[in-house]
Amino acid sequence: MIRKILLIVMAALLVCPAVSLQAGTLKGVDMPDSIEVEGQKLVLNGMALRKKIIFKVYVAGLYLPTKEKNAKKILGSDTMRHIVMHFLRSVKKGQLNDAWMDGLEDNTPGASADLKKKFDILCSYMENVKDKDRVVFTYIPGKGTEVKVKGKVIGNIEGKAFADALFASWIGPKPGPGKGFKDDILGID
Repeated sequence: MIRKILLIVMAALLVCPAVSLQAGTLKGVDMPDSIEVEGQKLVLNGMALRKKIIFKVYVAGLYLPTKEKNAKKILGSDTMRHIVMHFLRSVKKGQLNDAWMDGLEDNTPGASADLKKKFDILCSYMENVKDKDRVVFTYIPGKGTEVKVKGKVIGNIEGKAFADALFASWIGPKPGPGKGFKDDILGID
């Protein structure tokens, strides 16, 4: 009887196509094809490698409700967004904070005092990170941007304007990681 069950299971495995749980692998970092946030499915839009000089710093994955290659459309819409930064090396809190402030300055000219204050709050949430640590941001319309560092929710920063300025750090007119990174995360060939 056990032999018959094993043969049926083996036959089923041969007939059924394999399902991959991973949509992408970049520099040894796997990210799933889709995730669910508050009951909404988000799909992996693209993955990109952040390099600084010769150092590989992190792999990022951008998740959206549907794939989109146009950064202006992404930033213009009030829809859920999720980005994962999977670090490949140690980065100090101060370096992360400098990058956030540079991203704000480069991509949101004339930022309001309120927006700058929200970036100060973001900086207060940061910690030193090391290889395999993750920093994750999830923008949920009407709720704000959840900030998760090393698997722990640190806080939530309200407002679409903050989310737009934050995501512009990667997909804005002057992305900190560079144009190649932006093109990769947007899925542009």
